[in-house]
Amino acid sequence: MVLEYIEVNEKRYTILKLLGKGKGGYSYLVSFENKFYVCKQIHHEPCSYYTFGNKLESELKDYETLKNIGICMPKLLSVDYKNERIIKEYIDGPTIYELILKGCLKEEYRTQLKEMCNLLYPAGLNIDYFPTNFVVQNHQIYYIDYECNSYMEQWNYENWGIKYWYKTKEFIEYSTKKEKEV
Repeated sequence: MVLEYIEVNEKRYTILKLLGKGKGGYSYLVSFENKFYVCKQIHHEPCSYYTFGNKLESELKDYETLKNIGICMPKLLSVDYKNERIIKEYIDGPTIYELILKGCLKEEYRTQLKEMCNLLYPAGLNIDYFPTNFVVQNHQIYYIDYECNSYMEQWNYENWGIKYWYKTKEFIEYSTKKEKEV
């Protein structure tokens, strides 16, 4: 059975489409009173390369941390603790991943990411630099995930993220694998 709606704090949002599945949850494009939002439903599926505590608490804590250091991201609008769901602002635009695939990623977006790193690194943090986690709207990049972790040089933009912000061997291998899954 396909869900047609999802309830968050007694509000019924119409599910329009699945936006993606991450390590911690499923994100859906939803609508309520003719406005668009993202609903993230926390899941408890295993992840071989990442260890979680309480996923919802982590999501909320990470959001506050990133907001406080000035990372450009969608606003958190509602939290449904019982059902482990959040509603956040919908940022309409292409992902960095889509722009790289089309060969039209502007250098200004990489510059904006480096400016984010200038906020993150002094705070002792990394984010998930994978390009599906960034959306462009009005020439501004938004980090649409709320995940952040303690800074480790091996996982920073310069050592890990950059491999996916250009059409590198790693990017092409990932995109080829995704095409085969469809």
